Amino acid sequence: MALILSLETSTQVCSVAFHDQGKLSSCQSLYVAKSHAESLLAMIAHLFTISPYSPRDLVAVAISQGPGSYTGLRIGTATAKGLCYALEIPLIAVNTLEAMAYSIRTLNLIQALICPMIDARRMEVYYLLASSAGHILEETQACEINAASFQPWLKSNKILFLGDGAAKCKPLLAQHQQAIFIPDIHPSAEYIGALAYPQFQEGNFVALADFEPLYLKPFQGKLLTTPTAGYTLKAD
Repeated sequence: MALILSLETSTQVCSVAFHDQGKLSSCQSLYVAKSHAESLLAMIAHLFTISPYSPRDLVAVAISQGPGSYTGLRIGTATAKGLCYALEIPLIAVNTLEAMAYSIRTLNLIQALICPMIDARRMEVYYLLASSAGHILEETQACEINAASFQPWLKSNKILFLGDGAAKCKPLLAQHQQAIFIPDIHPSAEYIGALAYPQFQEGNFVALADFEPLYLKPFQGKLLTTPTAGYTLKAD
């Protein structure tokens, strides 16, 4: 048995999953915004409750590396590190966008390019561009989308756009006949775990003490004042 617990907290959807020998055993998702801090540990505990496993069966924890929400990534990372330290097991980091691209591999019957996008506020998104076989054509980056975005690629390729960032950009990009939008695709621990198992086999772990999520952009928060509470920090 090689049981891996995967955590996905990069967007408003929070999910956890078990993979045994790379095969999905169970998965749970919660579609409630800004609930990760209250829900993540409870979801993990529930997954153990409905499965035959115990925490001591884990051989590794896999984390969605980002990009994504600063707050969500911090919560996921802190939880994953705590489990790894307590159980003395390694941590595996998986690029969130690569996992999203992987999630639609069986749906891509037309062999189009794949462009997962995560909302990065205003008209900015985090994205990468991959071939239908999963080869990275444009590395993970933050970009402001406009009507001219992806023009060179769209001239000779169909592109599947997915994720909450793609939904935001659809009014600008839908004018291209080669642009195809796949709705309701969210990052999921199911695919974090699927990509984590080969890394586990190769011993591709991150250093617990030094690991930081892939933020791409600096933290953007603001100070809010209330008559009684004084200053509070509002995160993304």
